[in-house]
Amino acid sequence: MTNGLDLALPAGRTWRDWAVDAVLFCAAVFLGMVVLGVVEEQGELSGRAAELDPLLGLVACLALWWRRRFPLAVALIGLPTVALATSALPAGAVIVTNFALRLRWRQALLTLGAYVVCMVPSGLLLYGRGADLLTDAVFCLAYLLTTFAWGHALRSRRLLLQRLRADAERARAEHERRLADARRGERQAIAREMHDVLAHRISLLSVHAGALAYRTRQAQAGAGPALDSVEVAESAEVIRGNAHEAVEELHEVLHLLRAEDGGEPVSLLPRIEDIGSLVADARATGQPVDFRPELTADAVHELRWQLHRTVYRVAQEGLTNARKHAPGAPVSVCLTGGPGRGLTVEVRNELPAAPGTAQAIPGTGAGLTGLAERVRLDGGTLDHTAADGTFTLCARLPWSAR
Repeated sequence: MTNGLDLALPAGRTWRDWAVDAVLFCAAVFLGMVVLGVVEEQGELSGRAAELDPLLGLVACLALWWRRRFPLAVALIGLPTVALATSALPAGAVIVTNFALRLRWRQALLTLGAYVVCMVPSGLLLYGRGADLLTDAVFCLAYLLTTFAWGHALRSRRLLLQRLRADAERARAEHERRLADARRGERQAIAREMHDVLAHRISLLSVHAGALAYRTRQAQAGAGPALDSVEVAESAEVIRGNAHEAVEELHEVLHLLRAEDGGEPVSLLPRIEDIGSLVADARATGQPVDFRPELTADAVHELRWQLHRTVYRVAQEGLTNARKHAPGAPVSVCLTGGPGRGLTVEVRNELPAAPGTAQAIPGTGAGLTGLAERVRLDGGTLDHTAADGTFTLCARLPWSAR
């Protein structure tokens, strides 16, 4: 038989449950004997009723041991004992409280109604007289309603605690989900920054190292002059400088991403003004770059720092892609816009004349995807097209001042 509870049954009886059940059983037996003694002294029980009363009371007391697992069955067992035996009244109080606590509302009300119907005329059945029937009825109603109300109050309290625990569990799960989302977002941000920094610097290193290897092979084949010590030293210094810059920028990225309270150290953020240095580095590798910044210094200074970083990364990604896929091809970088007109960053480069002529500079293949996500987070759009022998990377961003 199921108990039909909204409250979950415990997996097993704990030591605390055993102690409570033992105390209730002993108390029910003791108080039942006291009630029985008082009734016998008044001479209200006689004959077979006096002989059956202790037995019925004991049955009601023994049924208390199964009240947790089978509340409805215990309530049905207790119904005739409480109605016919005065010694079962203490145990009956526990039984009524128990089914009010553990049965569903409708079952509990129906069971309470059965107890009322059986107990109200109990005085007439037990004593064979109806003189005190009204007093007995009032006592029975008060007895049943009080114990039932107490059981219902306990049920309400337990259900409230159960809901609070469930809410706390949901809140904890939600908190863990938010933490997981935050960690995932942080990893994605680190990955984007690492890609932007490493792809640019490593492409510069690859171009310098490739030029050095090419000159060496040409000299060995007798097709060109050999590199002198000054040229080798200059090439090595350029490679060393770019490697050093890559390490420094990685350090700045990590420091930036670990900044507390979401604050971003302004000194570590790449700015639109730094695009000039980016172009200078590209020109130093032999990449022809036409840089046209059509923005006033005062307007640029008022932009949010997040926009500075996004614009810088767009220009950096465009130069890196041009260096990887169309080495030696002319590149143009154009910055236009203003308050009310938005901000546009456009990088153009010629496509290689034939497939396979580009240098084999490694890449993740996810640069434009991460860049598009960065631009989208700033409320802009990123387009890239290849048409008429020209690859165009264009980012349009809202003009947002600090």
